[in-house]
Amino acid sequence: MAKAIWNGVVLAESDQCEMVEGNYYFPPDSIHPQYFQPSNTHTVCGWKGTASYYTVVVDGQENPDAAWYYPDPKPRAENIKGYIAFWRGVKVEA
Repeated sequence: MAKAIWNGVVLAESDQCEMVEGNYYFPPDSIHPQYFQPSNTHTVCGWKGTASYYTVVVDGQENPDAAWYYPDPKPRAENIKGYIAFWRGVKVEA
């Protein structure tokens, strides 16, 4: 079971994660949505497509763009469509 943790709070947990380029991508239904706020940030990956971001908020503390996902990935990354990955201090334990 993989868990994503920030500021002592579990943001997501699942045993159905996809591993891509060393990152755990959590299924959309495995996150605790109360900790996620949509961000206007977008980046582009050559083979995965355009990523969208969430700002993680725990106990009033914000971690801008700490989670990302591919809402409409390119065909080679279809297995992570909508799945959420983390960085910027979010610890993933597996």
